[in-house]
Amino acid sequence: MIILRTVNDVRSYVSTQRGRGASIGLVPTMGALHSGHLSLVEKAVAENAVVIASVFVNPTQFNNPDDLASYPRNEEEDFRLLSAAGVSAVFAPSVEEIYPGGPSSHCGHVFDLGMAAEVMEGKYRPGHFQGVAQIVSLLFRITEPDRAYFGEKDFQQIAVIRNMVKSEGINVDIVACPIKRADDGLALSSRNSLLTSEQRAIAPEIYSALNDSVEYSRSHSVRATHDTVVERLDAVPGLQVEYFEIVDGRTLAPVDEWEESPWIVGCITVYCGKVRLIDNIAYRLPN
Repeated sequence: MIILRTVNDVRSYVSTQRGRGASIGLVPTMGALHSGHLSLVEKAVAENAVVIASVFVNPTQFNNPDDLASYPRNEEEDFRLLSAAGVSAVFAPSVEEIYPGGPSSHCGHVFDLGMAAEVMEGKYRPGHFQGVAQIVSLLFRITEPDRAYFGEKDFQQIAVIRNMVKSEGINVDIVACPIKRADDGLALSSRNSLLTSEQRAIAPEIYSALNDSVEYSRSHSVRATHDTVVERLDAVPGLQVEYFEIVDGRTLAPVDEWEESPWIVGCITVYCGKVRLIDNIAYRLPN
């Protein structure tokens, strides 16, 4: 595995691989890798001749400076894991390399991300998805991948990126990969490393409440299902629901009745202490 630090180095590498007729898969990450990231790499390696992983903590998608400062970083371990997983090259630039004029210098272009970017995370983290679209579109234009791999834990983000790809006319196949969970059900996340042992012990309640609500939903309304999840989690000392939305899996528009859509997903964000955790679960899946 080779480590690339500059945009020019990546473009030179991509040009060489394209000259060989190689297909390219991209796995964008912010580092602090876990087995969820590695499952994306595994799929990318199986489907492409060359796999590029990016490791870059993107400042423009953080609306809370404390969140950016506390985001876990461990570049040396990330490189070891990516190399062992079969990644061909890792792009690990500095902030100055990606944003030569500073992060705010790229804020002039406003992406058309649709309603998917306005609800849930978009509502509670203003500007977040514009920052995501900013860095992902840059990575796509730098690496020119055939396919890009994202985890379904970030369900809303995938919908937003698909909208961005369409509106910007970028020719890349977005591949969504299933959520990876710990044995106790907690969705794997880089932020899990910020949890204390006491918080880690209660965090699995998030998935437990979601999972139990699927059966509950079969005999109860959307509203009742929503309320039982929120009430159960808010009753756990140390957990506080920021939002829980039950939405159409394609548009992310809220649903009021189960019959409204063949694809319905519950998306949740919960604070475990000061650590913000997200998860989701499907209530209805299209045939």
